[in-house]
This record gives sequence, C-alpha cells and structure tokens, in this order.
Amino acid sequence: MFRHVIAPVRSYTKAANEVVRHRGLNSDAKLLLLYVQGLPESEADKPLGEHADELGLRPREYQRAKKALTAGGFLYEWKVQRRDGRWSTHQVLSNVTLTREEASAVRNGAPVRKAGNPEEPGGAKPTAGSARPRAAGSHPPVEEDCGKTSSHPPTEEPVAEELAAEGTATEGPVAAPEVETAERLLLSLRHQSRDLLLGVREARGLAEMAAEWLRRGVSVGELRHALTSHLPGDGVRSAVGFLRHRLTEKLPQRPPEAGDSPVAGGIVICEGPGREHTFRQVGDETRCRSCRREQARTREEPGGGAVAWRDHFDKVARGVIT
Repeated sequence: MFRHVIAPVRSYTKAANEVVRHRGLNSDAKLLLLYVQGLPESEADKPLGEHADELGLRPREYQRAKKALTAGGFLYEWKVQRRDGRWSTHQVLSNVTLTREEASAVRNGAPVRKAGNPEEPGGAKPTAGSARPRAAGSHPPVEEDCGKTSSHPPTEEPVAEELAAEGTATEGPVAAPEVETAERLLLSLRHQSRDLLLGVREARGLAEMAAEWLRRGVSVGELRHALTSHLPGDGVRSAVGFLRHRLTEKLPQRPPEAGDSPVAGGIVICEGPGREHTFRQVGDETRCRSCRREQARTREEPGGGAVAWRDHFDKVARGVIT
C-alpha cells in the first residue's frame, strides 16, 4: 500500500493514535470525540448530545458512542442538584483515558499529569547556556513506515535473533531439524489467523509435538492445514491449549517399519489345471484361490470313485468341505 499524506497548515485537529487505533471505540465515538476536541472554547459548554445532533448522529447511534466513550475512560458524568432544586449533568470529555479521580480534578480545574508526560517548569535552576532557536527543516520521527508493504508474510529470522540475544541461560543442545522447522511453522500460524498468535517460548514448548508429525511423514503444508482448518466460530480462547489439543488428538499413525509388516511371497506359477497363470503367494500354497476352490469342488473319494451328490451335501453340512 502506498500512502499519500499532506499535512494541513490550518483548520485541522490533532488526533492521538490512542484514539484512532482504539478498538473499543466505534467510528461514531471517534468522530464525536475529535469533533468536540476541535471546537472553540465558546462552543465547548454545550451538552454532548447537541454536538451529536450537529454531526447527524441518531439517538441510538449517540447512545452507543456515549457508552463506548464511557467504557474507554474518555467520558465521565456527574448528576448535581442546583440551589433551585433542579438537577443538572456535568460532563468531562477527554482525548486521553482518565480515571474517575483524574476526571474529577479536571472538572474542578486542577491540572492532571499523565505518566510519561514532562512536568511543568517549576522553581528549578535553568539549564546553563543561552536559548537557541529551533532548527528549521527538522521533522519529528515518523512512527510508521510509509514504504510499500509486502504481501508475503515476514520470515521468522528476527525471532531467532531475539532468542540468541536473550542470553546463554537457556542455551542447550542443538535442536533437530524437524524441531526447528516445526517451531518456525508454529510462529508463522499468526499469518493464517490472529487467534493462533504464539510467543517464542510457547512455540518452543510445542515444537517437539509438531516435529513428531513431521517424523511420521506429514508434510509442512499438511501440518499447517491440520492446525488452521475448521477453527471455532467464536474464536480461539487459548492458542497454546488449542494447538496442543490438535497436535495430540489428531496425531497420525506411525508408518509401519520394514520389520513390522508381514513379508509377502513373490509371484509364482499356479500348478492348477488350465492355462498357465501366476498368483502372489501368501504362504506355501502352490495353487491360486480359484484353483483351490475348484479342487475342493471336484475332490474325489480315496477309493477313486466320484463323490455322489448326497455324500457331497452331507460333507458340506458337517463342515468337512466348503
């Protein structure tokens, strides 16, 4: 994505990234907050509902925006009874999150200092040296990268460098190639779904279980599909628990080794009647299955005579022949 931005020189309102990127505020709440923030002091005494009417917000939309601002710590209200007995509502709307005590201080006119903000100048001794004008042409550092973003997910090499920089306390034997491949795969699952975001240590704890899949002949693509397909509709509560359950319950069967499978015989020539044909020998038989059945049907008595049909059916009934 290419971004084209021209900074306005007049008639603009500064919007904090905390407000713009706040996930708990909908678009109406953000617009209402920025609208009130850019108003002059002469119009700041109006109730928040009147500003919402000027923006064209419907009553239900205003109530949802007001609820989101209150839940995020941007809006506070107090019910106050006046001297004439009537009740009025005092509202404090801030572009930064405040606690109830901080909002009360703003309402009473006291300054509020947030953590991390520089303190106001006091009675401290001034810094040595004379004041200098600000250098022209300088710009504050840009928080975001304005370049072109890649459509391909980044590699996990920076994560490996981060682990190497943590220290030698966790160093151990060199992991097997399957374990390293499985760990990189687990760390890259966040590109498939945000619910499958894993930390480095979490992925390392599941790497051995995922590597067992690779040892059993499962490819990397098949393992990724098994872990990311058919996710719950209401989201994944714990990525570690969900992946550990799938790696355990869906573990494929170990492929049979060469010594575990029965050794099948080779292709031999059948000794039965008819045209010469072959079959795969299972044991020490010399005839194929069809010839053995035919031999059982035409079996003769020891005396050499043909088997009568009554005697044949008697033997079938007794289970002598089939």
